[in-house]
Amino acid sequence: MVENYSEENLLPISALQHFIFCERRCALVLIETVWQENIFTAEGRNIHEKVHETETESRPNLRIVRSLRIHSFRLGLTGMTDVAEFHRSETGITLEGIKGCWKVFPVEYKRGILKHDISFEVQLCAQAICLEEMLKCSIEDGAIYYGKSRRRKDVQFTPALRNLTEKTAQKLHELFNSRITPKAKYGKKCKSCSLLESCMPKVAGIKKDIEHYLSNAKDETIT
Repeated sequence: MVENYSEENLLPISALQHFIFCERRCALVLIETVWQENIFTAEGRNIHEKVHETETESRPNLRIVRSLRIHSFRLGLTGMTDVAEFHRSETGITLEGIKGCWKVFPVEYKRGILKHDISFEVQLCAQAICLEEMLKCSIEDGAIYYGKSRRRKDVQFTPALRNLTEKTAQKLHELFNSRITPKAKYGKKCKSCSLLESCMPKVAGIKKDIEHYLSNAKDETIT
């Protein structure tokens, strides 16, 4: 993927997670600016607010930076890290005004229990790509911290994950530029979506079935 977006064309990194979860949800948020909270989004917001309360923390071999603004003009993305850890390492990068060399390790915070969720991993990988572009470095891995489990899940930024992240970013821009919200399709994941009432996937599905029935009935009448 070789793209160069301008600053005004940058889209939020968080939209990648919405896109993978549901393209319609992503369009409702990004294109139609629809947003509603439920218990899940409220808990997620609370954990992020707590993480961002302190900006920087320093230890002898570790520096923790919170709420770091990041971007990638190649992917056309911008956002903010929950936590960017800088571990002292002989093979790391140098930081202006700070002695030693440091390895970059991004950490994304989520409210739930430890699990595998590719949308979270893509979001974290996008943060890593942004940091690589800004700091001129290579980042091998990061982690997702799950609030309810109070545990981290290590994530390796493999070629496959990087490729998926780049393709998702490209599709995200295509969706945004189309200005078209995909049609609703009801599924199990809809129950946990905060936009369930705005999306009304069951109603949209019924409408589609009715239109299909009327179309078939009309064809039968004609023949």
